Amino acid sequence: MIFLTKKHLSRRTVLRGVGAVIALPLLDAMIPAAVALAQTAAAPKMKMAFIYFPHGAIMDKWTPSGVGRDFKLSPILEAFEPYQKQLVVISNLGNRPAESAAVHAIVPGTWLSCVHPKESQDPIGGVTVDQIAAQHLGQDTPLPSLEVATEQDGGGGVCDRAYGCSFSGTISFRTPTTPLPMEYNPRNLFQRLFGRGDTPAERAALGKRYNSVLDMVAADAESMRRDLGPADRVVLSDYLDSVREVERRVQKMESQDLSHLKLPEVPLGIPEQFPEQQALMFDMIALAFQANLTHIASMTMAHEVSSMTYPFIGVPDAFHPISHHQGDPSKIEKLIKIQAYHTTKVAAFLKRLADTPDGDGSLYDHAMILYGSNMSNSNAHDQYPLPTALIGGACGKIKGGQHLRYPEHTPLANVLLTMLRRAGIQQDRVGDSSGEIVEI
Repeated sequence: MIFLTKKHLSRRTVLRGVGAVIALPLLDAMIPAAVALAQTAAAPKMKMAFIYFPHGAIMDKWTPSGVGRDFKLSPILEAFEPYQKQLVVISNLGNRPAESAAVHAIVPGTWLSCVHPKESQDPIGGVTVDQIAAQHLGQDTPLPSLEVATEQDGGGGVCDRAYGCSFSGTISFRTPTTPLPMEYNPRNLFQRLFGRGDTPAERAALGKRYNSVLDMVAADAESMRRDLGPADRVVLSDYLDSVREVERRVQKMESQDLSHLKLPEVPLGIPEQFPEQQALMFDMIALAFQANLTHIASMTMAHEVSSMTYPFIGVPDAFHPISHHQGDPSKIEKLIKIQAYHTTKVAAFLKRLADTPDGDGSLYDHAMILYGSNMSNSNAHDQYPLPTALIGGACGKIKGGQHLRYPEHTPLANVLLTMLRRAGIQQDRVGDSSGEIVEI
């Protein structure tokens, strides 16, 4: 049970029940009376997200027209129009440490480190910036970071005789030799965030007694409601409704699981679920941010060498094969549709953050999000120029509304270094960085 005092609720207050602990969003009751929010432990913290898409971009359809603040969004980035004032697109970036003949085998795992792996079947690379941020911003949260995927990597990723299999299945390395697995199963992610028993046997027993994790904490939630003010009651109710809706969607997807069937290579029915899979994962990241479960999240929009098809946008072709377009205009047009579609899913995530209150603003106001790829031309498999965008209010630490065109082959690591410093982390360098992106 929770305990209320005459002063205020602790930011660490949770709802407890048998087999479940649900963290809470920031409530007015967590702010001491007559004390400015910024001076309290409840002050909103910077949230950082790193969202990766494979197979690069058609760069002339990614790059905005115009430079500086007078720029027009490209077809691939058009969905970001409502957030253009907080958007920074940076052109002419490269990542030389990611260059090798083993393209697909190392590009995901070098995106956030900008460190070239040593030739070994064991992972020997660099610490990624999400994990550097987690060391500084994630130690006061239950989960220092979240690593999320929207598609299974096939079990072993893309392997190479020189570099092994470790760098293709994740974009996150806690140490140079510790790749972190990306969770693609919505049920596993939900239970990681909200719990439901500590063992498979306990979870099975609880599942027979309760339909929802919220049922487990209902008594605690009702007790809290009686002691909250009207505004906090609304916030708490909306938050718990969001948790229940996400849980319902997870359960609905599970009921349509076709894993027990022998399916063809591109199974009918699975691709149509892909948009819901992506939306679910984004919504759970937003919930984790809102409940202060974590401040750091990384996510892959699809796995490297993805065979996912996109019939829901008129592209029945598999993603990776069509990325080898060989200059075919019809294939390029389909690839642009896929890349623009991914942007719409990120834009929906931004809207979710913008619609979620967080202290003196919204989650979007307090988020700094990197969106990009570690590949440029998917047909050439090159690492220059890289599609890279920063977006979010970033607690006022980023000067948005810009398209910056830097000198050719400016290190991507400069953007990563800038992000850390804007988050208050005094890092000397990242990978092959040569300095900050000073305009932001």
